[in-house]
Amino acid sequence: MSSPEKFTVYDPAEDLTSDEGIALFMAEAFKTQDAAFIAHALGIVARAKGMAQIAEQTGLSREQLYRSFSKNGNPTLKTTFAVMKTLGIQLTAKTSVTA
Repeated sequence: MSSPEKFTVYDPAEDLTSDEGIALFMAEAFKTQDAAFIAHALGIVARAKGMAQIAEQTGLSREQLYRSFSKNGNPTLKTTFAVMKTLGIQLTAKTSVTA
């Protein structure tokens, strides 16, 4: 009888070690145009950078940040922009051309 396979939980925050990796990760999240997914991805990046540091720099509590950027979170635009500014992530606008 073989033993059951053991799986580990993958945490993408552990692999986000460079600014370039973070930029690619967030660019892919933005492509989804899913606000909840984008917020969750931003939370992953915040964890990768250190939630305590992000909390200190934004003036928000760690608990608020974890709650806001959890899978079921719903951060305000003000909170989202504060975290993005701290992380060095910017939104840009461009026109979309349809044929």
